[in-house]
Amino acid sequence: MNVTYLDEIVTDKRIELPNGKIRQVAALVYRTKKSKTEILLVTSRGTGRWVLPKGWPQVRKTFAQSARTEAYEEAGARGDVAPFSIGTYTYKKSDMCDGENGDFIVDVFPMHFSRQEKNWPERGQRRIEWMSVAAAAECVDEPELRELIASFDPAILDLH
Repeated sequence: MNVTYLDEIVTDKRIELPNGKIRQVAALVYRTKKSKTEILLVTSRGTGRWVLPKGWPQVRKTFAQSARTEAYEEAGARGDVAPFSIGTYTYKKSDMCDGENGDFIVDVFPMHFSRQEKNWPERGQRRIEWMSVAAAAECVDEPELRELIASFDPAILDLH
């Protein structure tokens, strides 16, 4: 697991890296139930694929804080987010406007689940489901994300 601290405050939500990829953030929301780790996945609004809650970095927040906000907005999840990324994955978005870059790299921040709100901004727009680590890895399409989830071990984190 490659841990990367990204604790700077975001000044622009659209961050293009030198390799041309656009940076986004995701929350890997997890909990332990009966000694087993579970991962929270959500469906994307467009295609209905299983994904982690993710989105744009938010101005005046850190990348980790932005990931925590995505977990709340897309799944109603609350909890403690790590101040570091445990890895990245890439994906291509095909429904971009003409001339816009659809190549993304997503920094993944682990978030220890504490509770779920009764209402949240995207409730009813997505399905959410808790899955075992193996099942969650199997459900996502992106190979790098599949590997990141499959190798996730909360025992090495100090969030709870």
